[in-house]
Amino acid sequence: MSLHQGRVTAVLGPTNTGKTHYAIERMLGYRTGVIGLPLRLLAREVYDKIVALRGPSVVALVTGEERIIPPRTRYWVATVEAMPVGIGADFLAVDEIQLCADPERGHVFTDRLLHARGLKETLFLGSDTMRGAINALVPRVGFQRRERFSLLTYAGSRKISRMPARSAIVGFSVDNVYAIAELLRRQKGGAAVVLGALSPRTRNAQVALYQNGDVDHLVATDAIGMGLNLDIDHVAFSALSKFDGRRMRRLAPNELAQIAGRAGRYMNTGTFGVTGEAPPLEPEVIEAIEEHRFTPITRLQWRNSRLDFGSAAALIRSLEANSTDQWLMRARDADDLVALKTLAEQPDIIDRLNDARDLRLLWDVCQVPDFRNITAGEHSALLSKLFFHLQDRGHVPDDWLGERIRRIDRTDGDIDTLSKRLAFIRTWTYVSQRKNWVMDENHWQGEARAVEDRLSDALHARLTQRFVDRRASVLLRRLKQKESLVAQVNDKGEVSVEGQFIGKLSGFRFQQDSNATPDEARTLRTAGLAALKPEFSLRADRFYNAPDTEIDFTEQGGLMWGEHAVGKLVKGPDILSPEIKVFVDDEAGPEVAEKVRRRLHHFVERKIATLFEPLLNLRNDETVTGLARGLAFRIVEELGVLPRAMVAREVKELDQDARGMLRKHGVRFGQYNIFMQLLLKPAPTRLRLVLWSLQNGFDTFPEAPPPGLVTVPAIEGVPDGYYEKAGYRLAGARAIRIDMLERLADMTRPMDSRAGFEATPDMLSITGMTLEQFADLMQGLGYKAERGEREKVKPAPTPEAEKAEKAETAEDAKTAPQEETKAEPELAEPTDNDAEKATDAAADSQPAEPGATEPDADAAPEIEVYYTFTWAPKRRAPVHKRRDKAPAKQAGKPRRGKDGSKGKGPRTASARPPRKEKPIDPDNPFAALMALKQKD
Repeated sequence: MSLHQGRVTAVLGPTNTGKTHYAIERMLGYRTGVIGLPLRLLAREVYDKIVALRGPSVVALVTGEERIIPPRTRYWVATVEAMPVGIGADFLAVDEIQLCADPERGHVFTDRLLHARGLKETLFLGSDTMRGAINALVPRVGFQRRERFSLLTYAGSRKISRMPARSAIVGFSVDNVYAIAELLRRQKGGAAVVLGALSPRTRNAQVALYQNGDVDHLVATDAIGMGLNLDIDHVAFSALSKFDGRRMRRLAPNELAQIAGRAGRYMNTGTFGVTGEAPPLEPEVIEAIEEHRFTPITRLQWRNSRLDFGSAAALIRSLEANSTDQWLMRARDADDLVALKTLAEQPDIIDRLNDARDLRLLWDVCQVPDFRNITAGEHSALLSKLFFHLQDRGHVPDDWLGERIRRIDRTDGDIDTLSKRLAFIRTWTYVSQRKNWVMDENHWQGEARAVEDRLSDALHARLTQRFVDRRASVLLRRLKQKESLVAQVNDKGEVSVEGQFIGKLSGFRFQQDSNATPDEARTLRTAGLAALKPEFSLRADRFYNAPDTEIDFTEQGGLMWGEHAVGKLVKGPDILSPEIKVFVDDEAGPEVAEKVRRRLHHFVERKIATLFEPLLNLRNDETVTGLARGLAFRIVEELGVLPRAMVAREVKELDQDARGMLRKHGVRFGQYNIFMQLLLKPAPTRLRLVLWSLQNGFDTFPEAPPPGLVTVPAIEGVPDGYYEKAGYRLAGARAIRIDMLERLADMTRPMDSRAGFEATPDMLSITGMTLEQFADLMQGLGYKAERGEREKVKPAPTPEAEKAEKAETAEDAKTAPQEETKAEPELAEPTDNDAEKATDAAADSQPAEPGATEPDADAAPEIEVYYTFTWAPKRRAPVHKRRDKAPAKQAGKPRRGKDGSKGKGPRTASARPPRKEKPIDPDNPFAALMALKQKD
């Protein structure tokens, strides 16, 4: 406590007693003075008053984000946190001193109560509940009791629709304030909005709407309870509880009185009451507010101001020290202490703390407020950057600060976006106000102020425009009044309530208007679902009786009713029994959801039974027994299509009777695949891919190829097994449909695959490929394709063609004039393509074989490309099978030549007996090839 102090007086009493006005008068009676106020908005209001009385040249305004300090400053107006307490002013005053008990900021007010003094006079202004605490903590303090100028009486509960003019409705959340303001716009023509987070410029513009009579109602948070002087006749509480930063709690009677006291300024009688969903006030609370009698404050929030900068740990310990005074209670960790603890644990920060000077700088940085209300980690990251810049350079770099201000300098967006930008610019305004933190303080203060002004004007415009939305006002009023809502749904699914469009009903899910703001969305959904309950039941009945032709499934497993998604398939107990997840809003009720689920279940069952009828018949045929039964199980498990290699052993062991049982159900034994021809149609293929994707748990289902294509290009990234389930086999750069692949296998089977064969026109025709594409396909099937070129041989003319040619020649001879001479043959002009062919032919020409006829010297021979295909399968014999073969040849034994002659040395082993030939299996695609190998 300062030893040089004058008279200390506590001016206590309820609201509307003129305490702030009295303090201003006392301050202006001295040569110098300082007054601390609880809000930036109130500080600006008092500053404007004193400037009007003394002029701007002698009045300073100091807040966390604003510093106006003329060279000849005599009077300082500041927020309590920013008060210049050590300048030796003649007068000092602190307003709303009862905030010493506030959990968030109380320790700052308590510090001013204990240590801030004027040289000649000190005033503490506030509630009478502080009398005992001030008397115990401030020696030789005097008290002055002030009575309210006007009466304050309880007016009970009123609907917002019946709220009288010149009323203020108080809410304790931004959403609540906006909702009430919109409702007032609908009912009363508009409302001004006052929030604690508004900039002074925006707040003044909004208050002007109210004070000038443009609107008759004001909607505000409890910020109006801290000394803002407005012409309010009635204050209505829309709620009696608020979130204090940690929990929802009921407001104490003295807190309610602080806000209610804004009604009836000066000599005008004021009233207070409740509205909306707020319950009526208890009689004892009403009496306490009207009589201004409240429970005295017995504990003040306190934080040690004697800080130890010996180390980071010592500083934290000093900040966490407890007081021995029973009136003082250590405050919970404020944002600056939380930030200090976070930064003090970071190694890069610890390495920079070399002395007390570094630690003081870190503590100053930690006191930058979190205006943005971001996470502690994000805020600490910003503080660490500021600390590094200040320690390394001694100031914040201009380019770094300028870039961040430029990002915020945008006036587009809605109210929430502009409010966030205003919160962001407050951080940089605060940084620019700190002494010696920036190189050019005046420049950056001006830059930040200009951006804040532009954002403030834009926010005021949005707030004014926002409350013309009649729709949200109507819905909110009806919901508050618990009146029944009835929705109208047109043929496009558009939902209207009370004639207002609120969204769309898609199937059994309500989608609120996408153009609604975030604040409107909740109201629209609540109102829409409440009004749509009868519609949900009627729609469920129509859906249950709808034919299957109106329902379908998508390739991603969705279930559609017309164009509306009503559910989706999910994995079931087996691949042919998927389960259903319905898309029904919870508010529609469990009966509606169950009815939709049952209808979809019937549809899926019938769809599987129809499209997979051959497969289900095979599964349910009890006459299929033995080995055929096992293979049938595999076929059903693979949904009617599986590579033959997967079941080669099982197929080999089947006798003809077993195969016949399976063929009876449409099972085809192909060279490459075992499949059911009917299940290769587009509809079963589409369903097969969906069921297979469900069983494998894919997030995105691969889609079926377009119907009717024999080959399709290979797709990257598809899961293993996709082509088989799609009815194709991948071979090279393309995949071929398996039924056409088997037709191709039938064509190649008679060919000599060892000596090599060429592609026939029929092979190219059924695949629809060029020769080069066909060669790639064959290589993908295990063949070796050798490319060659040769002179194209014209086909020999048929007898019919020769007769036609002779007849045409005779006809020409009759019609030609006798005296006409034989004309020279006209040479066609060569094209680029002909030249290119001639060049290629010359470059690739080979010596003519003996006996070949020399081509005409005037015409280059036409060259054609051809491919020779030979069977070249990859060896895939597993290790254990290779061990069962004959022992390897011993070292030193010569190998037999291709012609059967002996090699370099005589064979010592006796000749093997001739093998007994086995009958060739007609269903085995490799049987003929194996027979040839055995003969060799």
